[in-house]
Amino acid sequence: MSEQLQPIKKQAREAKSIRSGTQDDVVYAHIFDAILELRLAPGTKLSEEALGEIFGVSRTIIRRALSRLAHEGVVVLRPNRGAVVASPGAEESRQIFYVRRMIERAITELACKNAKPEQIAGLRQMVIDESDCFARGDRGMGIRLSGEFHLKLAEASGNLTLLGFLRSLISQSSLIIALYESNSRAHCSDAEHGQVIDAVEAGNVEVAVSLMMRHMDSVEAKLNLDGEPACDDLHAVFSHLLPSRKNKATKP
Repeated sequence: MSEQLQPIKKQAREAKSIRSGTQDDVVYAHIFDAILELRLAPGTKLSEEALGEIFGVSRTIIRRALSRLAHEGVVVLRPNRGAVVASPGAEESRQIFYVRRMIERAITELACKNAKPEQIAGLRQMVIDESDCFARGDRGMGIRLSGEFHLKLAEASGNLTLLGFLRSLISQSSLIIALYESNSRAHCSDAEHGQVIDAVEAGNVEVAVSLMMRHMDSVEAKLNLDGEPACDDLHAVFSHLLPSRKNKATKP
C-alpha cells in the first residue's frame, strides 16, 4: 500500500472517546479512534510533522502517542523511516483471530456468571447503536461499536486481565477487517451479538460460548484479499479538529 499522503476529501466523524487528560492522551485517543473507525488505512505513513501541525503539539508528544499505539500493535515504528499504521499479513491475521477465540471463550464463560443487569442493558443498547450505524452506511463507526461490544462483554466478565488482552486484539482485528473484509457481504454482527446477550443473560454457558465461536467464525469467513483502503490523508482524517483547534491538543 502506498505510503504517500494524497489529498482526499472526506468528512471525518467525531470520535466518541474521552477527550481529557494530557496532550499525549488526547493525541493518542484521536489516532486510536481513527484507526478503529477505519478512517486511517493500514499502511498509512504517520508523519510526525503533519500530526504535530494538526494537533498543535511538539514532535515529542507525537512520538510518545505513537509509541503507545505501537505497544498495542496498531502502529509500527520503523527506524529512520517513521511510523505507519500496522498492516497485518494473512498469516498474522489468522494467528490474531486464533488467539481472540481463546480469549473470547473465557470472557463469555465468565460473563455468564458475573454480568450484572445494568451491564446486560448496556450491551443491548450497544447492539442497537451498532445496527443503526450499519443501516445508515457508517461502516467505520459500526465496526468500532462492534469491537466495543466485545470490550464491554469483557468488562462484564469481571476479569481485567482478559479485558487488557482483548483491547489490543480488538484494535488489531479492526485493521484486519479494513484490509480483508469484503464490503459486498452483509454485516450481521449486531444480530449475532444479540443472540450472545440472550444466552449470557440466561446464564447458559454452553450456548453462549457456542454462539460466540460461531460469531467469530462468521467474522473471519468474511475476510478476503480485496478490502478497500481507507483514507490515507492525515489532514482529511482529522479535518474535524482543525476548525476548532487553536494551539492546544487538549481542546480538539
